[in-house]
Amino acid sequence: MALEHSDISRMLEVAIVAARLAGQRAMEEIKYTKVSVKNGGEIVTQADINCQQIILGRIKEAYPDHGFIAEEGPDGKMLFQPPRTAEPIWWIVDPIDGSNNYSHGLLDFAVSIAALHQGEPIVGVIFDPATESMYTAAKDAEAQLNASRITVGKDGISEFAGFGVDSHFNEDMKKGVYEIMNRTRFRNLGATALHLAYVAKGALIGTISTVTKIWDIAAGAIIIERAGGVLTDIKGKSIFPVEPDSYTGRQYRILAANKKTHPELLKIFS
Repeated sequence: MALEHSDISRMLEVAIVAARLAGQRAMEEIKYTKVSVKNGGEIVTQADINCQQIILGRIKEAYPDHGFIAEEGPDGKMLFQPPRTAEPIWWIVDPIDGSNNYSHGLLDFAVSIAALHQGEPIVGVIFDPATESMYTAAKDAEAQLNASRITVGKDGISEFAGFGVDSHFNEDMKKGVYEIMNRTRFRNLGATALHLAYVAKGALIGTISTVTKIWDIAAGAIIIERAGGVLTDIKGKSIFPVEPDSYTGRQYRILAANKKTHPELLKIFS
């Protein structure tokens, strides 16, 4: 069943409100939030949990039968709540992307919310509360930053171009990572969602991340697409559609860039 423009627009509005509320809570709690370590060794703060509750609560008010995949679940695992509709919509939520930064009082973090229909992102929101920057996109709408249109840049690889590199990468990626670090002004913000948002607005020519989960990339994927860019795995294959009902925490190795640079980057990382 095809979704109407009004349906998608309403979902985007709900996501924007939820992201803003969660971001405001995160900023309020950053000075005193409690920190712990999940079973997988990742940091989680009480603010992650509180912000996720705000997001899910707001979305469930509007869409009580939709499904949810979110980073913070019971026993240090992800939250998985299947939809109760014949034509399922899944919300993919990362309440604080960049929890390690956040736990140390660093402001490089973001709220990331996406809605998936038939395994494809149809709505995406990334909110940077420290700068009040709201990145948005929808299947039938342009990518925007605070309601103004954004597009990916046109620059190629150069010593002046910015490129986002993740903190962790596999052994087989070292050669490519070192090459791109030597050929660009590389940046590591410690938050995949922010890297993707910066590609979408043209501040970075691209970004690579090799240990991402679906909640790290779902919102950024549609924002980059609607901004005229490309997000694939490191072999050049599409990440989406996915099958949310069978997702158990798989990690993705992703490469996002403007269309001019993406083919050359694939060669570097192949």
